Amino acid sequence: MSTLEIISRLPAGTPKMPPLLFVHGAFSGAWIWDAKFLPWFAARGWEAHAVSLRGHGNSEGRDRLHDFGIADYVDDVLEAADRLSSPPVLIGHSMGGMVVQRALAKRRFPAGVLMASAPPYGLLSSTMGLAWRSPYVFQQMSMLMTFGEKAIDPDAIRRAMFSDKMPRAEAAKYESCLQEESRRVLLDIGGWIPFPVLPPRDMPMLVMGAEEDLLFPRAEVVATAAALGTRPVFMPGMGHAMMLEQDWQSAAERVEAWIAATVTAEVA
Repeated sequence: MSTLEIISRLPAGTPKMPPLLFVHGAFSGAWIWDAKFLPWFAARGWEAHAVSLRGHGNSEGRDRLHDFGIADYVDDVLEAADRLSSPPVLIGHSMGGMVVQRALAKRRFPAGVLMASAPPYGLLSSTMGLAWRSPYVFQQMSMLMTFGEKAIDPDAIRRAMFSDKMPRAEAAKYESCLQEESRRVLLDIGGWIPFPVLPPRDMPMLVMGAEEDLLFPRAEVVATAAALGTRPVFMPGMGHAMMLEQDWQSAAERVEAWIAATVTAEVA
């Protein structure tokens, strides 16, 4: 068994079912969920967990980060799910959304939630679109991928991750937690994927977009939802990192309401 960091927040009483497993995006770790989402869901009665994929956070493999591919991250999610009390709802953000899509294609889970997710067909379209929408952010994200988090302008990261409503001081607190991402993973998903790995069409899926997301704007989210056989919902006034935004609780409430309406009724 590998050494994976799993941050868990448990409710005071008997938890609602099923448990929730949150999967972070690129350059991040489980901490991004624990800042606000995990305690909130636990307080509402859910068994809430977040995994740091290998090479991220306090999971093993930081020294071998660039050896890992997207399939390794999928294995991490499956291993983390096996450690929980029962099969969880998988909730993925950004790159973690693609990891969740592929995990759901390998094994049946109660449901999947994609928040500002990488599209199943790869990052080529969104990356080229970013170069047009915001050349400076595109250039700085390229620097982040190539040289790491110390080589970039923090303001560019704030613009990539958050809406204009996010205070600079709060954004800076989270920016300091960013880390390198596996170059192999970025090669795995950075181009066009003509035959994407998709979950079964009958898998309950919530696809959420952020209206002010520079990285995955509306057209990308609509295309992702169409590929998965569902319709997207959009959070107004929010940037890419919905779980940290000023109005993060509205995103949490949207996720919880969908799970309660879609999944817990089946469990009962």
